[in-house]
Amino acid sequence: MKRIAKYFFQGLLFLIPLAVTVYVFYSVFMAIDNLLGIEIRGKTVRGLGFVIVLIGTTVIGFLASNFLTKPITSLIERLFARLPLVKLVYSSLRDLIGSFVGDKKGFDKPVLVSLIPGSNVRVAGFVTNSNLESFGMPDRVAVYFPQSYNFAGNLLLVPKDHIQPLNLDGPTAMSFIISGGIAKGSTTEEKPKE
Repeated sequence: MKRIAKYFFQGLLFLIPLAVTVYVFYSVFMAIDNLLGIEIRGKTVRGLGFVIVLIGTTVIGFLASNFLTKPITSLIERLFARLPLVKLVYSSLRDLIGSFVGDKKGFDKPVLVSLIPGSNVRVAGFVTNSNLESFGMPDRVAVYFPQSYNFAGNLLLVPKDHIQPLNLDGPTAMSFIISGGIAKGSTTEEKPKE
């Protein structure tokens, strides 16, 4: 009976992450595909809306980076950056997405932080801003702490001498933190304090 229970739990361990991953990607695919709801001769063509959205997004990206259309996109960005409530949503989303796919990655400096002086307990996070002089805190850095099994986190402003850089790339460290420390990194060696 123990062997059957072991096989059952091994099956769960394999199937649940697989099924949830497939479901999430399927849901995203269907949501994007249904944005356009393209019908040909009364029948919805699955996948065509998704392909059109991908192609359209790529074309818009090309136009946004093209020197001829750059003034237009800059004007739109400035407009969105000036509208009171729109500014908050737009700039936050732009910075968040840019930290993952932009030229200026935001989660590429994983660190360990000592929150309690003299304690051996450390918290893993990412330095997102190392210059806080404009906030009147030149001796502090902004460290973002993602939460495990969640798409949320906390931002703390900590003294610079309380952080210790990790010898990990950003995606490996993020995977380790999000998984609650279960994901295995390529290395867990720590860089010496600078």
